[in-house]
Amino acid sequence: MAETEAPEVVEVTERNVSCDGGGVLGHPRVFLSMGTDSFVECPYCDRRFVLKSGYG
Repeated sequence: MAETEAPEVVEVTERNVSCDGGGVLGHPRVFLSMGTDSFVECPYCDRRFVLKSGYG
């Protein structure tokens, strides 16, 4: 199965982030942790949070 692009990529400076989908028609706020990876994807909207180089 081919990997598809994330609908939105957000660069962050911390490994723990939250996502609410943004805007009025978002989704419930979820808290996500990258663990030892350099990114995490929201299970609701597939927004990908990527750790900026030099952080973490």
